Amino acid sequence: MSGNSFGELFKITTFGESHGEALGVVIDGIPGGLDVQLDDLRSELKRRAPGQHEVHTSRKEEDLPEILSGVFNNKTLGTPITVIVRNTNQRSQDYDQLKDSYRPGHADKTTMMKYGIRDHRGGGRASGRETLARVIGGYFAGLIVKDVSFFAYIEEVGSFKLTARPVNHQVDRGEINIPDKAMSEQVVSFLKDCKTKGESVGGVITLSILNCPVGLGEPVFDKLKADFAKAMISIPACIGFSVNNAFESVKLPGSTFSKDSKNFGGMEGGISNGEEIILQMVFKAPSTIGDKAKAGRHDPCILPRVVPVVEAMAKIVIADHYLRNSAYSPFHS
Repeated sequence: MSGNSFGELFKITTFGESHGEALGVVIDGIPGGLDVQLDDLRSELKRRAPGQHEVHTSRKEEDLPEILSGVFNNKTLGTPITVIVRNTNQRSQDYDQLKDSYRPGHADKTTMMKYGIRDHRGGGRASGRETLARVIGGYFAGLIVKDVSFFAYIEEVGSFKLTARPVNHQVDRGEINIPDKAMSEQVVSFLKDCKTKGESVGGVITLSILNCPVGLGEPVFDKLKADFAKAMISIPACIGFSVNNAFESVKLPGSTFSKDSKNFGGMEGGISNGEEIILQMVFKAPSTIGDKAKAGRHDPCILPRVVPVVEAMAKIVIADHYLRNSAYSPFHS
């Protein structure tokens, strides 16, 4: 099956199924000599791991990474890095009722139509559990662009919406990645009710990137915004993408829009300009609802756990373009 790799000079290839022995990632193109802290990698995976909050799926996974290659004495070797995470709490019988039925909006039906076979246990490759491999890739990408700051948070959940954006990247995002205590408490209560009823809900995640180097991205097909779009839309359940509230800012006349450089979202002509990059991603409500949700183990809303995945994919895009830009920067006069 193709389509399991992302990136050019910094490339990740993910593998494994939700209920298989393990999932993992091969990372190629990373320079040698970078410091690797296993505790930091574990911390990133813990942010995404299931079963840490009562509004999450009840599946419990420690998500402990095992580095099989590419790292020696806590340093990258410059060779391909392979990391796996073993599945330990699959309970595949919880998904037996999905053998002969398809969840609308999921990849159950289309996978069967495409390949003639599917792994019904948790969705196989289409499961959100695949994203742990992206988080691992994002950790290593972050070693390349360690001076760039990435801060994602939940801006909307159902009818709940932040009244103001965080003022900086040090704001407390709380227990479910909403940087507003009152809204967070309301959403937690709402999601508990959704989980009890077998209901689900979607929302919007906003990402702010600070200290991005100038000049990343190409002016035609490999625009920085284009690669951001592909990276984000490839995350399971992501159905929308915009640069700095684009669907609202397009209502402004050009004379107003162009007066404020912030409207460009940190990119002009597809190339980074050094200013703050702001992106929004829309995630649909999970497809497993009703009795199927109650019988299995599912999130009523994936947004709290997808925040680190959004950051990871952004790190991969920035690291890839940073290496691509560095490849020919010595020839720039």
